[in-house]
Amino acid sequence: MYTIIDIETTGNGIKGNRITEISVFKYDGHEVIDEFTSLVNPECEIPAFITGLTGIDNDMVRNAPLLEDIIPQIIDITKDTIFVAHSVNFDYNVIKNEFKLLGHDFSRKKLCTVRLSRKLLPGYNSYSLGKLTAALGIPLTDRHRARGDAHATVLLFHKLLRAENAETVFKQFLNSKSQEATLPPGLPKEEYLKLPTTAGVYYFKDQKGKIIYVGKAKNIKKRVLGHFYDKKTKEITLCAETASLDFEETGNELIALLKESAEIKHHYPKYNSAQKRFIQQYGIFTYEDRNGIIHLAFNKIKMTPNPIAICYSPTEARQYLETLCSTFELCPKYCHLQENVDVCSHYKIKQCLGICSDLEMVAAYNQRVQEALQSIKDVATTMIIKTNGRTLDENGFVVIRENNYAGYGFAPAEVAIEDMADLEMFITPQKNTLETQRIVESYLRKNPTAVFAL
Repeated sequence: MYTIIDIETTGNGIKGNRITEISVFKYDGHEVIDEFTSLVNPECEIPAFITGLTGIDNDMVRNAPLLEDIIPQIIDITKDTIFVAHSVNFDYNVIKNEFKLLGHDFSRKKLCTVRLSRKLLPGYNSYSLGKLTAALGIPLTDRHRARGDAHATVLLFHKLLRAENAETVFKQFLNSKSQEATLPPGLPKEEYLKLPTTAGVYYFKDQKGKIIYVGKAKNIKKRVLGHFYDKKTKEITLCAETASLDFEETGNELIALLKESAEIKHHYPKYNSAQKRFIQQYGIFTYEDRNGIIHLAFNKIKMTPNPIAICYSPTEARQYLETLCSTFELCPKYCHLQENVDVCSHYKIKQCLGICSDLEMVAAYNQRVQEALQSIKDVATTMIIKTNGRTLDENGFVVIRENNYAGYGFAPAEVAIEDMADLEMFITPQKNTLETQRIVESYLRKNPTAVFAL
């Protein structure tokens, strides 16, 4: 037994989207045996553009029942049925979310007539309800009204049930392990199945092959599936536009991060917001107080004109200072890891030799501060970061020249790397940007043993 459903909404994505009309046809595979259709008072204003699309305005729903008043009827008519809709994930998730807000669970098996049509009726230019029904000669009246769209979907579904190979396809789509109900309506399952479970960069593309989103992952297939399960409005819209997927394996997360950054800069995908925003930098700086003690501290970059190091978050800056403080037995108080204390009592750093308690001479303490500062200056300016390759037979690497990211590459594992000349033929040159600088510096602080000076 099936229930073919369509809803009209206020158009605010999934969360926050309110139902304004619902139509449910109960269908036994041969004929409609029951129907429930009703306007719904969304208890909020209907945007003008939605009224222009559906014809449903605030006056029409003012005296309509609230959703909570008709929930028992919806539950009753859909009980023990398979939930069917055109682009099913939208209708299903809006209803499920609305029910949840009112204290009701809603769980049904799902079938998507977009995905079924692509599988059973291949070759059409568009699988939108309006264009597909027109191409198939299926009457569609009251477009963008719940009953009109639901009734046309019933006629389409009737045709799909009788298409060649329908029984096999329906069983496959209803198999809970097939993930057919989870995939975006316009994405062939083969596109998802081709994805690897390794680290790399992945691409979402629209029907014209244009890249609309770039992401990175330790496990590409798992991360892409996460997009399909995500019910945020942005993710729902992204998946609805996705027609194909692509990927590039990198063997490790560092090169994936760097390549993702470069690809976002190159393609400027419409659904990528990260790395288009301003990144607040924080500068590590030093000063001497009235007692002659040298302090280490951090502040926003505009407040530190001559920083000795740059970080990209307050947390990262604190971790940087903690490392210096611990390594050179400095005082947490004078590294500004503790404020407004007479003597330090840091929960993690215990190496202070007593400058804050007048147990150590200022000159001796300042000497260690100078050693800490010199250690920053002594960092090799030309180096490689060794990483995992894409296979067991190769190594990945990232090249740093004069403290700037210069590119990445993959070399056969048997290649002995003694100087930069050994790597030149394997390097893919890249631009150094604020984002790649942040990525590399963060990685170096967390993985100092992966660096080889050249």
